[in-house]
Amino acid sequence: MDVKPLPQPVVRAAGGIVWRTSRAYGRVYAVVHRPGYDDWTLPKGKVDAGETDEEAALREVEEETGLHCRLGRPLGTTSYLDRKGRAKIVRYWLMRAGPGRFVPTAEVDELRWLPLSDTLALMTYERDRTLLGSLRDRDEDRVAIAG
Repeated sequence: MDVKPLPQPVVRAAGGIVWRTSRAYGRVYAVVHRPGYDDWTLPKGKVDAGETDEEAALREVEEETGLHCRLGRPLGTTSYLDRKGRAKIVRYWLMRAGPGRFVPTAEVDELRWLPLSDTLALMTYERDRTLLGSLRDRDEDRVAIAG
């Protein structure tokens, strides 16, 4: 008798593309370094039972950045296989940075604020670059000229 493995559940996650303004660069974006993966990525994490994707996005961004953000419009979804071979789907929202302070942890040891072009260059994963690249030509994301 052939026994087929049960399909793995899809892992739901949510996160944010967090921004603030800078006098020198206009809009800058938060990227985080995770030492356990040695990668640069967007803040995100798994959706807890009973939690909406929006709630998870705000919670995870706060846990990883220390910032209380304001949820903006949805920006898209990425999907990939996680380290355990499970399908993972991550929904992202544009978020305006609010009050708070980043404190390094074992999960996230560094946060950088960068203009879009530098953010795109630093990202470890193509899926993050593709998602961020969708911001490139929008009026709200044009870089201000320092003066």
